[in-house]
Amino acid sequence: MKLHRNNIFEESYRRIMSLKRPDVLKARLWIEFESEKGLDYGGVAREWFFLLSKEMFNPYYGLFEYSATDNYTLQINPNSGLCNEDHLSYFKFIGRVAGMAVFHGKLLDGFFIRPFYKMMLGKQISLKDMESVDSEYYNSLKWILENDPTELDLRFCIDEDNFGQTYQVDLKPSGSDMVVTNENKKEYIDLVIQWRFVNRVQKQMNAFLEGFTELIPIDLIKIFDENELELLMCGLGDVDVNDWRQHTVYKNGYCPNHPVIQWFWKVVLLMDAEKRIRLLQFVTGTSRVPMNGFAELYGSNGPQLFTIEQWGTPDKLPRAHTCFNRLDLPSYESFEDLREKLLMAVENAQGFEGVD
Repeated sequence: MKLHRNNIFEESYRRIMSLKRPDVLKARLWIEFESEKGLDYGGVAREWFFLLSKEMFNPYYGLFEYSATDNYTLQINPNSGLCNEDHLSYFKFIGRVAGMAVFHGKLLDGFFIRPFYKMMLGKQISLKDMESVDSEYYNSLKWILENDPTELDLRFCIDEDNFGQTYQVDLKPSGSDMVVTNENKKEYIDLVIQWRFVNRVQKQMNAFLEGFTELIPIDLIKIFDENELELLMCGLGDVDVNDWRQHTVYKNGYCPNHPVIQWFWKVVLLMDAEKRIRLLQFVTGTSRVPMNGFAELYGSNGPQLFTIEQWGTPDKLPRAHTCFNRLDLPSYESFEDLREKLLMAVENAQGFEGVD
């Protein structure tokens, strides 16, 4: 493909979507930028994926938006159709590009909320997944789960805001006439989560998957969990341990010179790149580090530095609060004990009660 740098999004869209046989995209990638000499031995193709990602995922185009209050974790914009009437065609294009990246071993420069990867895998999205995306909503639903909501007079409906206009959406037929009680609150919470993450963007996700699966059969990615799929599509990235360490807060008796904290950073330094990313995913909910480093790390309520708090007894595994980028770390009695329990917590984060 021969493209102009200053029009990379639209030109790539036209070229890729004009193909009648998408399997052509599995052929060797040959990218050339107009007025630039040079053979593409992989470097130009890598740059094309990087530059195109920046454009495709830019919220300016209305296809994606940043989640919660951060400015680096993406989610599908449920109102994308109001921004671009051809939005489903663009989502299919983005799916094809994502499939090309996986097929050719290249990476996309964009990081998505965990439910995005779960939707790709056809997995159930849980209340736990909401915490790192929208902590206010998460706390409200968690309160309902743990208390009797009958007196709140909640109904099986949601108020949805569209560019300043508020609409009432039933979560099930005649939902506005049904009161949420202690008996049906679990169904209500499940329906809210389904609405928040799935129903509003189902058409966009279907279009994305249609493009993606033209290159990568869905069965091939179902061997991964959502964290592994993120790494497959977006890569490990670089984690600067010194920067991480300099911008970490300690609470409840811990400080930089505490033996347990010294052991913790020794474990991190001894980890390979993938283990470090998995630790980051465990505590923050994403493998993404902001462009300007850990100093600008966000939680779901705004700026929130990585935090390690003393908690629990040495027989417990560490636990994580992705909403606050916080690791609750017991005061272990040896380096070996800390290393063993930290790795166990990180590797078993799937369905693990230590993450909320």
